[in-house]
Amino acid sequence: MKGIILAGGSATRLYPITLAVSKQMLPVYDKPMIYYPLSTLMMAGIREVLIISTPVHLPAFESLLGDGSRFGMKFEYKIQEKPVGLADAFILGEEFIGDDNVALILGDNMIYGSRVERVLKAASNLKKGGIIFGYQVADPTSYGVVEIDKTGKALSIEEKPKNPKSHFAVPGIYFYDNDVVKIAKSIKPSERGELEITDVNKRYMENGTLQVIPLGSGYAWFDTGSADRLSDASDYVKAIELRQGTQIACLEEIAYKNEWISKEDLLKEAKKYKKTEYGKYLEKVANQNYKDYKEIYESDLFNNITNISFK
Repeated sequence: MKGIILAGGSATRLYPITLAVSKQMLPVYDKPMIYYPLSTLMMAGIREVLIISTPVHLPAFESLLGDGSRFGMKFEYKIQEKPVGLADAFILGEEFIGDDNVALILGDNMIYGSRVERVLKAASNLKKGGIIFGYQVADPTSYGVVEIDKTGKALSIEEKPKNPKSHFAVPGIYFYDNDVVKIAKSIKPSERGELEITDVNKRYMENGTLQVIPLGSGYAWFDTGSADRLSDASDYVKAIELRQGTQIACLEEIAYKNEWISKEDLLKEAKKYKKTEYGKYLEKVANQNYKDYKEIYESDLFNNITNISFK
């Protein structure tokens, strides 16, 4: 499976902050925003990623992330001349996707939880159809809302409904089979002139192949597209990192744990950041033995306690 990060748009909800900088380059506590969706794809086991952005902002992402080799990955870049809807990412990325399945994540979305890696890897193993997530919110009228049955199949999807049929908002991360390219090409622009991801999801739902994974109370989801939500996400990351002594969305750590880079590679990255707490953390990671932790997390006892069933 390949991955796409859509990091375009004008980010008018964050003006004047984003008048001269991409929203996805803003800091969420101690890292650029784009680190968080990229880390999500990495936790799903995805090594080939296409980053889509505007002609003005794309060079900054190329400068920040490079070709991906320092993470044991491969990055490609594509210009989106103007924002014409999320589904346009599959049309722009058709050549990149090729014959593979694909995951799309929005550049301002962050998902975190103690077992999120297991959930993401399960989603990335889909064979047919599409997988989206459902996250319970207090006021679903501000989001795309999905109604699901007891087996996790989607019954209805509505965009910002006045009378929502459920409290499950749809976060901006989606997993699809290769049919998504054909589907994206076939849908028509909405009243606001955009190719809506909701219409893509509805097509899969009509075919009976759209699965929904509900994310429970042990997960946090942030859409950092407004000043308040950006601040909330930063506060959350700060609280977790300072209390637990860990790092959220540490790309080098994830690559190392995935065995995409070596200990020597990790120490090289740590040296680059040697004057920062981030560099000290990478050095600590390089000197820890993750095999012990892996045995605990993959034990029958742990899995029985945290088991998630995907039907």
